[in-house]
This record gives sequence, structure tokens and C-alpha cells, in this order.
Amino acid sequence: MTTELADAPSVRPITTISTIDYHTAGEPFRIIADPGVAIEGATVADRRAFAIADEAVDGLRRLLCFEPRGHADMYGGFITPPDDAGAHLGVLFWHKDGFSTACGHGTIALGAWAVETGLVAVDPSGVTEVVIDVPSGRVAARVSTDAAGAVTSVDFVNVPSRLVAEGLRVPTSRGELTVDVAYGGANYAMLDVAQVGLSIEPRDVGEIIALGREVKWLLDDSDAARHPTDQRLSGIYGTILFERLGRDAEGRLHQRNATVFADGELDRSPCGSGTAARVAALTAQGELVFGETLVHDSIVGSRFHALASERVVDDGGEAVVPVVTGMAYRTGSSTFTVDPRDPLVPGFVLR
Repeated sequence: MTTELADAPSVRPITTISTIDYHTAGEPFRIIADPGVAIEGATVADRRAFAIADEAVDGLRRLLCFEPRGHADMYGGFITPPDDAGAHLGVLFWHKDGFSTACGHGTIALGAWAVETGLVAVDPSGVTEVVIDVPSGRVAARVSTDAAGAVTSVDFVNVPSRLVAEGLRVPTSRGELTVDVAYGGANYAMLDVAQVGLSIEPRDVGEIIALGREVKWLLDDSDAARHPTDQRLSGIYGTILFERLGRDAEGRLHQRNATVFADGELDRSPCGSGTAARVAALTAQGELVFGETLVHDSIVGSRFHALASERVVDDGGEAVVPVVTGMAYRTGSSTFTVDPRDPLVPGFVLR
């Protein structure tokens, strides 16, 4: 349990902060269009480094993520300027343990939000591209709308993604397990749960979180976790525990996964950047034909569709550009307040 009390000066000047909340396939995304604190840096990647070290920015993250205003599985983002005029906006993604380098479900939510609020005008063609700078690079949300202008789906077009390592033998509390690592804007360890007799079902959630957390930390400082050109992108962000379900009635590869990221957060969606990493790995390993659709389900039964849309060379190696399709829905808006008498500021988490 982490509890931080009211003597933290980082959040005391903030009296109100407004948010707009979405969920993408069940996973929350809290949007702060005007963070109200200075986030310095020439690029979004630089701003992330600033935010990690800055008491005011990190204090705002904790205020909106921690209880009683959030919870241990809350996720959100601070809107920032883009790196240059080639993008519509930038974003700093955050969770209970800090600021992440990538977030596919958040990108899908931001695409829907940008179109629904009029930040980006609806393209008459019915597909509106929202370009977003994130710490791992430039991504896009291709937002599909119907004749009335309502959002019907969003394609998350990710940074180049690749298989990093395969067949790693990892000694865990459940024995030695075989794990692959792939990059989808962040590094993910990937583990077939058939090795440990688990299913991607809510009844196994405790064991899934424990194993995902363990594998992440066992590999976090390994060679497989090192980014070849940018140390800020190194480390294992999460563990994807997956279950093979064969092929669906249309012949498409079908899998179910639970992604355990940060330090024990469980993604309720099929995980956008994690799905991109799975597409890269499965394509490189020949299990998914290039351009073929992966049907990717979450532990709560929500679904993304994904494919490799382009072959590229990135950081000197073969990679693909994944496209992950899902939908985000607005769940509400809030104006949070900070009472200077409140002893539980910025708050606490119980995991």
C-alpha cells in the first residue's frame, strides 16, 4: 500500500482539474486536455522525462490516478503540444506507477475524443486521421464515422514493431518457462499459459497477475529488454499471458490474452500496444500470415482485430507496422477538487 499525505507540495496549488473519461474495450482512459501544470521539453519523449522527475506533474498523475479519485488500475493521459506541425496533438500516458512510452487503447480513445469534440474535423470520406505524438514516436488513430458523423470504430496505427527475442528460458516460481519478447512501442514478455495450466478467465486473475508481474521483473534488466537506440524505451513494460484458441469460423487466427503491465496492473482490454507486439511476433514466427487478421480477445471478453499492414526496416532490423482496430466510448466527465484540509492528498493505492 502506498499512501501520500497532504504535505506533498506538488498538488497543493491545484484546486480543480477537469477530465473526460473513456473506456476502450473495458479499459479506462482519463483525458486531461488542460493539465494546468508546466510540462517542459521540445518533444513528447522529452516531456515524459521531465514529467517523471517533476514533482508537480507527477503529483497531478498521482492525484488523478490514486484513490479516492482513481484506483490502482486507472489509466490516463495529459494532452501536450505535438513535436511539430505534422501531428494534431501529443500525449503523456500514465498509470499508477508512472508514465508509459506507448498505449494503444489510449490512442483509440484519443482518436474518438478528438473527433467527437471537434478538435479534428470529420473527414467527408468517413475516415478521419488523428495524428498523435507519443513517447515512442508518431502514431495515428484512423477514426471511422457514419453518415451522421458518429464514430463507429478506430484503427490504431502503431510505430514499427518487431520480435526481439524468442525461446527465452525463464526460471519462475512455477518452474522454468519459455518466453518471447516483442516490441510494440514498449517491450512485452509473452507467455503461453498452457505451460502453467491456467486459462485467460476471471477466475484465474490472481494467479495471472502474480505470474505476469514475476516474469516482467525477471526480464526487466535482461539483454532482451534493451532498446537498440533509445535507452528511454528499454525495460519490460508488461507480460502478455496468452491462450491459443485456434481459428474462428472465418478462418482467422484467434487468441485470448491478459496483459499485466507496470507493477501488477491488469489490462481489461486486449491491450493495444501489446496486440501490436503480438502481431509482430506472430508474423515473424510464421503463425500469422502477413496481412492476415488476428482476432484478439481480453480477459473480460472484449475484442480487437489486428494485422501487419506494412513491412519496414526499423533500428536496423525487420519490423512491421501493426494496425489494431477497436472502439472507445465516453463514460463521463468530472471536475475534481483538492480541499487543502484533506490529509489524503494526492491519495493512495492498495496494490
